Formats: sequence, C-alpha cells, structure tokens
Amino acid sequence: MESVSSLAAPRRAGEPVSVLIVDADASARRSLAGMITERSGGRFAAITCATRDEAAAAAADTRAIVIADIETMGGPHRLGGIGGRTIATSANPSLATAVAAIRGGASDFLPKPIGAKALIERLEATLAAAPAIAVAAPATRPAGTMDTDFAGFIGRSEPMLKLYEAIRRVAPSPAPVFITGETGTGKELTAEAIHALSGAERPFVALNCAAIPRELMESEMFGHVRGAFTGAGETRTGAAEMADGGILFLDELAEMDAALQAKLLRFVQNGSFRPVGGSETKTVRVRILAATNRDPGAEVAAGRLRADLYYRLNVLPIHLVPLRERSDDIARLAEAFQARFAAEEGRGGATLDAAALARLTGHDWPGNVRELANVVRRAIVLGTLDVPDAPEAAASSRGAQPVLPFAEQERTIIERALDAFSGNAERAAAALEIAPSTIYRKRATWAGARQG
Repeated sequence: MESVSSLAAPRRAGEPVSVLIVDADASARRSLAGMITERSGGRFAAITCATRDEAAAAAADTRAIVIADIETMGGPHRLGGIGGRTIATSANPSLATAVAAIRGGASDFLPKPIGAKALIERLEATLAAAPAIAVAAPATRPAGTMDTDFAGFIGRSEPMLKLYEAIRRVAPSPAPVFITGETGTGKELTAEAIHALSGAERPFVALNCAAIPRELMESEMFGHVRGAFTGAGETRTGAAEMADGGILFLDELAEMDAALQAKLLRFVQNGSFRPVGGSETKTVRVRILAATNRDPGAEVAAGRLRADLYYRLNVLPIHLVPLRERSDDIARLAEAFQARFAAEEGRGGATLDAAALARLTGHDWPGNVRELANVVRRAIVLGTLDVPDAPEAAASSRGAQPVLPFAEQERTIIERALDAFSGNAERAAAALEIAPSTIYRKRATWAGARQG
C-alpha cells in the first residue's frame, strides 16, 4: 500500500475527500493519483493500494470513495465491502462488464483509459450522491505517504531541478518527447508527470516494448479483428486507439521490431493505422512520448532503431541523469522508501540509522532509484541492510562470473519476487513495477515450455 491516510467519518467543509485507488498496475495508480492531485484543486486526496486486502485495511472504519479495478479486486462480485461508494474500472470494458460491476456493488463504472475530466466529474457526482463520505485529515501526514518534491519525483539536487523545469516546459506542447536514461532512473514517471501537467483532459496509455512478445506487439499497438490469428476470439482495441485525444507512451522503443517501426513511423506521420487482420483504416490524434535506456545514436548507427523514426520522435528530448550523478538525493530517497515500505510491511518501527544512510550514499547504484528501493525494502523485510559490492569489487570478480541469457535472468527475478510475496502475483508485480499480466504471461510461457 503506497499511502494510508488518517480519515474521519463526518465530512467537514474545506477538507479533502479521500479517494481510495485500488489497482495492481503501478502506472495506473500513479496516473489516477496524479490527476486527482493536479486537477481537483485540493478537493480530493488520493490513497493508493495494489491489492484488495491493502484497500480493506486502508478503508477500515471509513467511508472513502473507492476507484477499484475489477481485475485487481478479483471480479465484479468482490467490489463491495470496502469504503463507501465504489467506481469500478476495467481495461476490458463492455456493457456486460459494466452491468456486472453495478450488480456487484459499484455505484458507477469508468472504462480505461480514464481521462482527468471524466475522473473528476465522476468523483464530484459520487460525492453529491453521498455527501457524508469521509475526508482526509490535513493536519497530519498520512503514514507511508511518499514525500515527493515534484509530480512523484523525490530529489532536490541541481539535475532534478533542471528536470522539473524541462517537464514543465514540454508538458503543454503537443510535440513528441524522447526520454533517455539508464534503467531505473524514472522514464515512465517522467512520462506520467508530463501527462499530469499537460493541462488537457486526455487518456494516458503506456506500452513497454520490451515486455510484450514480438508476435503480439502489433496487436497490442493497433488492435486486431476477430479471427485475425489463432486465439483472436474477439475484436480488440489497441493502445493507439485507446489513447485517441491523449498520450501514448512507448517505453523501451529500441526493443521494437524493425518491421513494426516502419508501421509506427507511418502512424506518427499521419495518425492512421489498420488493426491486424482488418481492412478499415482508422485515424486518431495522439501525442507520442518515447523512451529508451540505450544510446539512441548508437542504436541508429547499428541499424536497430530507424533513423527516420528517431528524428521524427526526438523533437523535445529529455535526459535523466543516473543516481550516481545526484548522490545528494540518495539519503532523502532512502528515507522516503523506508517510510513507505515500513508502512506497507506493517513494521512501523523500522528505521535507517546514520551508518546505514552513509553506506547507501557511498554506493554507485548501477540500477539507480529502482535498485535503491529494492535494497531498502529488503532491509525492512529481512532486518539487515545488504548494500551491493562497491563497483571496484564487482568489477574485479566480474570476469569469473558467467553471463546468463536475459530470459533466464528475467525468470529468476520474477520467481524471487513471487517467493518474497508467497506467490502473490499482484504484490510481486507491484514491487517489480510491472503489470500482473506480465507475470501471468511469463508463467504460462514457462509452463508451456516444460510441457513441450
């Protein structure tokens, strides 16, 4: 659970109404919370949870408005029993889904992706229908809340101040943005910040080009019609159409297949595309935000990234510096993660002393903020601070260690995360900052390989 708010039962004039966001997708949680923070004028206060159990604990003895992802909750029949009035959401909307949600206890239904205008309007309507909904007490800071400095970021160093200013400048523009930076530096968070500050009521749809199998990527991007390929039992809307009027974020763009890059170039040029297996050409208006953890110039030179696509997208470049180049922020980040994870794990007394902070500050963090967060979380859970070896020590022993294939390393990481959370895929996905569907898909692939 990312934040737990102190709530009071009666609503008092001028105080923010608590909105409990329940979604296993970390990106969706941050996006909705950002919309509420930026667009509600302080009328609502977001509380985010990754599982139904966390939401039930956060909403105990309260009557907060609940925005609940149906899949995260475990189905329409499990929507009730948490907080006050519930607004159900789903990435697979249909009339049947909406009806099932209402029958399951929801008072309203919002299909994903959700725009800021629609979100605030539904919250206002829900509040008007139930004026006694609980409010967040503003006098005290909610336990486990991340004390951020700008749109979800933590950091007050000079590089971060420059980043914040760059985001403010590019956010209102409709031009493409190309975000570069090492793994774990916050490229997706940058895209979400641009979306939150864009000043428009628009959906935000993110695709990780490295996490989706190559043979499914075109369908994920442009959708498909029923019968287009084996397993296509129904027509599906792609990310491009879902993002119509808003923002499409393409993470790890350099991982995209060359053939699909050509189709993406045509889409970027005129907004037109054709779903897989379809004969109808569709046209939408979207703003493209792209990101990569590689050197785009080197990728173009190697032929892995089309030069014309790169130049078309690299209109407003933003580069994120690695954590080692803003070491002044490490202690602040570590303390924020400590507060968050101690609350999530129910270990309110867990702290990082001065010696621990000194060890963290002295490390180079090749995995950047994500690696630091993982180390702090392990310290909270296991009670010991396991800082990785210094870069010199790691370099001296690197030659004796075999380089494992990426797929094998990926499987090890996912399986360790599942073990850490007793097989709970939703919590493991939240810790890894990936969608639960990625874990389900990978496990299905591994199971099929064993049977083969």
